[in-house]
Order: sequence, then C-alpha cells, then structure tokens
Amino acid sequence: MPSFANPYSGNVNKKISKAELIQALRIDIASELEAIYLYDAHVLATDDPVAKKVLADIRNEEMEHVGELTALMRYLDPSFAEFMLNGEGEVKEMMEELGVKEADITSISQSVGSLIEDK
Repeated sequence: MPSFANPYSGNVNKKISKAELIQALRIDIASELEAIYLYDAHVLATDDPVAKKVLADIRNEEMEHVGELTALMRYLDPSFAEFMLNGEGEVKEMMEELGVKEADITSISQSVGSLIEDK
C-alpha cells in the first residue's frame, strides 16, 4: 500500500551500501509485483475497452520494471543470479520429466508473450 501520508518516507538521507541497495531493490521488486497484481485485477474487473487497454499497458510496463530490477539485482548480487538460474534449470528439468521439449518451452514463452500483449 502507498505510504503517501509521510512525504519523506522514500527519502534516503545518506549514500547506502551495496547490501542496503540490494535490500531496497528487493522491496522495489515486491512493490512492482503488487502493482502488477492490482492493475491486472482492474483489467479483469472492467468491460470498458479503453480502460482495459490503458490498464493492461500500465500493468505490462510494471512487468518490464520487474525485468529491469531483476537484471540489476543479477548484476549487483551474483549469488542472486545463480539462484535464479538454478531455479530456471529446476523448472526445465521438471518440464522435461513431464515430456515438455525445449521447443515446447520456447513456444510456451512466445504464447505467454502474446497473451500479455493481447490482455
């Protein structure tokens, strides 16, 4: 939830360390994920085509922000990058165990991409 009641809540009164920046980025990522959830709820709750289009566009921009922040996290914290890649590898292994081929995984990614654009 926004904390607009205190106009200074987002101010940082010092240069922060790398560890503090990484912690702040985790909060930023969580905030972007929350925004995606809220905009998507609004998209699903209206039949107005203009509202749907605008809100979906804003939601998609928030998803891009998650990607940008995640890329920054991977740069600042190599162990984060390692955990992300390990998690991705685990999912691919499970999909392969279920008979989902690499080509199918790529197809799924492309389908999800087009669904996001259409939503």
